[in-house]
Amino acid sequence: MLDMELIRKDREAVATALAKRLDPAEVNRALDEIQRLDQERRALITEIDAERQRRKAEARAYAEAKRSGATPEPAAPEAERKQLAELESQLDEVQSRLRGTMSELPNLPADDVVAGGKEANRVLRTFGEPPAVEKVRDHVELSRALGLVDHERGVKLGGSGFWMYTGLGARLEWALVNWLIEQNIEAGYEFLLPPHLLLDSAGFAAGQFPKFYDDVYHLDKQSAPRGQFLLPTAETAILGAFQDEILETAKLPLKAFAYTPCYRREAAGSHSDERGTVRGHQFNKVEIFQFTLPEQAGAALEAMVGHVEGLVEKLGLHFQTSLLAAGDSSAAMKKTLDVEVWMPSTGKYKEVSSVSWGGDYQARRAAIRYREPGGKQTRFVHTLNGSALATSRLFPAILEQFQQPDGSVVVPEVLRDKLGTDRLTPVR
Repeated sequence: MLDMELIRKDREAVATALAKRLDPAEVNRALDEIQRLDQERRALITEIDAERQRRKAEARAYAEAKRSGATPEPAAPEAERKQLAELESQLDEVQSRLRGTMSELPNLPADDVVAGGKEANRVLRTFGEPPAVEKVRDHVELSRALGLVDHERGVKLGGSGFWMYTGLGARLEWALVNWLIEQNIEAGYEFLLPPHLLLDSAGFAAGQFPKFYDDVYHLDKQSAPRGQFLLPTAETAILGAFQDEILETAKLPLKAFAYTPCYRREAAGSHSDERGTVRGHQFNKVEIFQFTLPEQAGAALEAMVGHVEGLVEKLGLHFQTSLLAAGDSSAAMKKTLDVEVWMPSTGKYKEVSSVSWGGDYQARRAAIRYREPGGKQTRFVHTLNGSALATSRLFPAILEQFQQPDGSVVVPEVLRDKLGTDRLTPVR
């Protein structure tokens, strides 16, 4: 969440930044409430501290009187003892309300992130040229003709928004996952295989809860009294794994990645650019993550974007990289760059990776810090994450961009050894 000290010292700057994402009137109402609760909290702390000091002084005076043989002052009446408990209860309530209000505010966008939604996104660079395909067939038609994906049986198994890879399709999907794992290890990221069921605290730490609580699959409270959900992305798991820890400064940046299926309630759309494996309730993704010192974050973001671009380039796909506007970025992120592959059937680009810098927003929620060298004081780390990559979108991009006039699809060179073939041909 946001830094309370920054809100106290420079509310105007905070309000201006948040107005890139939210209605200014909504921002000011939230900040008014936060500052009111903060003042109430500080007043209660002062009152409680004074009451505790008074009681300590009375206790010392009582002990001194006993030692000297004088008549001790009588103990504080029961009403006064109850008053302290009531003040502490009030403080707990105010702090809970303050935390709740603070947790609903998004991160402050970086200075170079503009206001607006998708219409304000800016293409930074484009790689290669769109492939010349005479008669374009979409990935759903191709996957059926090539016997790669069984959409009907996927729906039979899981309902709408699910599919089943079959034959060479399953092998292509797994080849992509394995190749990405190898590439990320080579880039210096530590491989993790986290649980797929996470506690609600991990969702809060990542900034997904409370706002996007209903976007994931939750276990019922009887089965999971502490609150558990199926992870929507490995970002949530990697961040959550380091909650409440002080990381060794010498080991920063700490680079990790994970392969997981991702589970989301969002439905696959009927629109042509949402069909097939482009959007569904379960899909595979490899996620990279970095914990850095604040001064390392800029270079880390640049390196992560370059790494992701390199992966797509090695696959031979045409793509572009865009800087997202504030309204199109994740609420927990200061800055996001999307790497988007070309889909010939729709004439549009589709995101296969969002690489984001969270600043200290997630670290504050998760209490992940580092200790400055030679000092006792701790500071919050910065977090960065990115898909490297989402295979359910690489899969259709490969089919569409590498389709041939005879109905076959050329396999990217880097995957041929894993598949044992250089071409996918129609099922007879």
